[in-house]
Amino acid sequence: MSAKTPQKPARLALADGTVFTGLAFGAVDAPDAIGEVVFNTAMTGYQEALTDPSYAGQILTMTSPMIGNYGVSPEDVESGKPQVAGFVIRELARVRSNHRAQMDLAEWLSQHGVIGIQAVDTRALVRRLREHGAMNGLISLDSSATDAQLVQRAGDSPSMAGQNLAAKLSPSEAYDWSETLGDWKLPHQVGAAAVDRPLRVLALDCGAKHNIYRNLAERGCDVHAVPHDVSAEQILAMKPDGLFISNGPGDPSAVQATIETLRDVAGEVPTFGICLGHQLLALALGAKTYKLKFGHRGANQPVRNILTGQVEITSQNHGFCVDGDSLAEIGCEPTHIHLNDGTLAGFRHTSKPIFSVQHHPEASPGPHDACYLFDCFVEMMRSGQPLDANMMRRAVQQQRTAKMV
Repeated sequence: MSAKTPQKPARLALADGTVFTGLAFGAVDAPDAIGEVVFNTAMTGYQEALTDPSYAGQILTMTSPMIGNYGVSPEDVESGKPQVAGFVIRELARVRSNHRAQMDLAEWLSQHGVIGIQAVDTRALVRRLREHGAMNGLISLDSSATDAQLVQRAGDSPSMAGQNLAAKLSPSEAYDWSETLGDWKLPHQVGAAAVDRPLRVLALDCGAKHNIYRNLAERGCDVHAVPHDVSAEQILAMKPDGLFISNGPGDPSAVQATIETLRDVAGEVPTFGICLGHQLLALALGAKTYKLKFGHRGANQPVRNILTGQVEITSQNHGFCVDGDSLAEIGCEPTHIHLNDGTLAGFRHTSKPIFSVQHHPEASPGPHDACYLFDCFVEMMRSGQPLDANMMRRAVQQQRTAKMV
């Protein structure tokens, strides 16, 4: 099926005065899209990226030159809808070719009110962002506005720093999750039969990706997701076997309700955090976070596990980072380091059952090198002991053994 060829001219204006011209697609009658302009280097997985709640408030640029060639499949979403403010690509595929696809990318974005712009020199755009940092931008079809007016509007929009977007993406009510990985389960992933009883995982949902919960359910966990601002008293009253802190958008330092809750329950329940959850745990324990120049977003980010010496290729999506030097003062130590720039990619508490990673072990899209971390969380819930190198080695060896059977 052919996608409709977009005809309306559009512009992407950056706060630093740079303006790119292109053609609109998706919701071409929607209001201007305003947000922080970021880029993702993955060659595939545009649908998972578009529906990742961590992209809320951002205009996403894909570096892969052609997007939309395999259409849209309902099975490949990470949330109920596209979460991005806008979408920037080099070329929109005119034909989708995938037996699982139910509609074209442009049609899907149009249904959800998301505007995209194609025919943009994305190499020049990414070079700009790498040199000057992620910045606010605006996608507009308003031909009556001058470039200077669009740039002014982009510059006047609020910065990502200081925004508590997790409060907007977190569910208003608790819910249970039971869906597993199904046919997407890998040969080395441990199934529900591996646990003697369901482990009760309480998940603080700050904008969680579906595949995180699928991985927990696949390992025999009963997942009960709750709003991000539940109190410490409520968490302890539910008597969970484990506490999970999800990914999500925005500035971690602005999510004060969750930080205070995690500070109050630290060490009471085995705890695992991913991405924003990693940052919130660090802040709750007394560490610091800071904003990266342009962030890490892609499916091929190299990370070294310091405890085991193994190098893992990971999927990442974040613009903030935990200050690794601030860990020593709070009884924590690094477990993973990003090999591209040396930033912290994971830490553990040395005496309490608490650990977290900046990258995404559920990796959809992306590699599966880090999915053993879910098995570490399961063992930590069973034993109540802090994560250590032996626990990690056992989880990795368990994967290897299962894969060989």
